Amino acid sequence: MTNFQVYKKTLPFSFLNFFVGILELLLVAGLATIGFFVMNKTTDRALIGLAMGLILGILLLIPIHLLVVNRIKAAQIGMMAIGVVDGVLPDNIVSEGFKEVKGRFARITVFFIVTGAIKGIFRQLGRALNKLGTAVGGDAGNAVTSVIDTGIQTVIGYLCDCCLGWVMYNKNKGVGEAACEGAVIFFKHGKTLIRNIGRIFGMGILSIVVIGGAFFGISYVIFMNFPTMFEDLAKEITEFGTRNDIDIANFIKDPMTLRIVVCAIIGVVFWSLLHSLLIRPFILVGVLRNFMKSGLEEKISDADFDLLASKSPKFQKLRNRAI
Repeated sequence: MTNFQVYKKTLPFSFLNFFVGILELLLVAGLATIGFFVMNKTTDRALIGLAMGLILGILLLIPIHLLVVNRIKAAQIGMMAIGVVDGVLPDNIVSEGFKEVKGRFARITVFFIVTGAIKGIFRQLGRALNKLGTAVGGDAGNAVTSVIDTGIQTVIGYLCDCCLGWVMYNKNKGVGEAACEGAVIFFKHGKTLIRNIGRIFGMGILSIVVIGGAFFGISYVIFMNFPTMFEDLAKEITEFGTRNDIDIANFIKDPMTLRIVVCAIIGVVFWSLLHSLLIRPFILVGVLRNFMKSGLEEKISDADFDLLASKSPKFQKLRNRAI
């Protein structure tokens, strides 16, 4: 199967995740809005109500991610791994994907915990690169460090997805063992992924301009029909800052600027959702194919594990737990 065929076949999982993401967004926005208007009418403390609604919404997102989002992600990447390695996928891919996860969900949950250790491993390795940027000195050095760090975080995201694909494909291995192997594979063959970084950022910038810009404009037009909304919100924020002796930035106190900020946030949120829906999965299929091919063609030796362990104490701890 070609990359596009695997991408197209596994796209239903992306739509499921997008649907769940919309529900999550509506849940948080709805609770925040309810809190704002209820507290505004009853106690004249609308900002506190807004914050309470946001906190409650965020707390509810935790079990949703654990029980729903992680299952969908594991099923999709598991099917991607099968597609790029075996070259064939079932017709009823969604049900088959969830069958792969069912009964192994405890293991997959452990994987997402292990993911934190994997991220820590490569953050440790990335600090050496960040030092190169900082060594430049001044604002230029900080800018270089920021760019390097952004690149590292992007690579880490794809790394963790590739490790998940490796874990899902190698059913006979423990999560920790397979995750350690995945980290070694990436460490040895990272150049394959790094060659895609330009494409990753290029497609990301294009999508944020097109998608984010479109939703910024749509939300701005919609909010124009509620002229007093941001005046009330800016007034409440200003009064809250005065009561609590907090210095509130002027752009938040101004209703017009506040509207622009909120619209920009909405644009970024919807860009993130649609980018994850359509663009990132396509990139991931290509990266995952190279990753799986490298791992299956080369036998990983103890020396490979030792080399990565010498560069990252966190990897050594993870390896010790996996043995």
